[in-house]
Amino acid sequence: MTAAAPAGDIARLSVEIDDVTPRVVRCVEVPVDIRLDDLHFVLQIAIGWQNGHPFEFRVGDRLWGLRDRDIEAERLPAEEATLADILVHGDTFKYDYVLGEDWEHTVTLLARVSAQAGVRYPHLVTAEGRCPPADIGGPTGYETYLRSIADPSSVNHADMLDFDAPDFDPNVVDEAALRVNLASLTKYIGRKTASRHPEVRAERASKDAAEAPGPSAHPKSDSSDFGNSKASSRQQSTWPGRSAATSR
Repeated sequence: MTAAAPAGDIARLSVEIDDVTPRVVRCVEVPVDIRLDDLHFVLQIAIGWQNGHPFEFRVGDRLWGLRDRDIEAERLPAEEATLADILVHGDTFKYDYVLGEDWEHTVTLLARVSAQAGVRYPHLVTAEGRCPPADIGGPTGYETYLRSIADPSSVNHADMLDFDAPDFDPNVVDEAALRVNLASLTKYIGRKTASRHPEVRAERASKDAAEAPGPSAHPKSDSSDFGNSKASSRQQSTWPGRSAATSR
């Protein structure tokens, strides 16, 4: 869904890195039917990560991610599910990155809006806070990093400066660069439809059945054709070029 005026519902999402001060928050708009592997790329670029580690989406005990024989958790394939499939379970879910270092994010559906003519989706609405260095050790390591770079007398000061720019400011985010990078992503996603995993199809069918209106009392209006939601698209394996200032 990368046309100038894409059809269908648009989800306005807030995504915030958990347990990080200052806050790192992004507000993005994406098609509700975006595939989860594509949504992963959107969140990577909007936040400023560099897509160098495994990821998963999580609602309760349900997980979506890439197939990995080395991980015991049972994940549903991200390429066989969409954002709409997650929202069946609620308006808030988790997005985890760099498994083991605990970069957890809380994603919240703020609103569903109509697509606007002239706007290409995904679209960055607002950005707050700079993306941490990915391999700094999660929120705890990031706290140590910020304390060390701010204190030239710290024994870790010189080593910590090597993780990012010497003038790293956690409060300053290059929002314009993030927008450019995210706009570039629209060239790559939206090329293949999702083939839903059987478990995902079953959950959606149950949800649709529960929400379907009952039979009308009018004898001429008993049609049961409620249609199917559109499948979303997927990105090629190519990782688009991005500004070095926003890569982590």
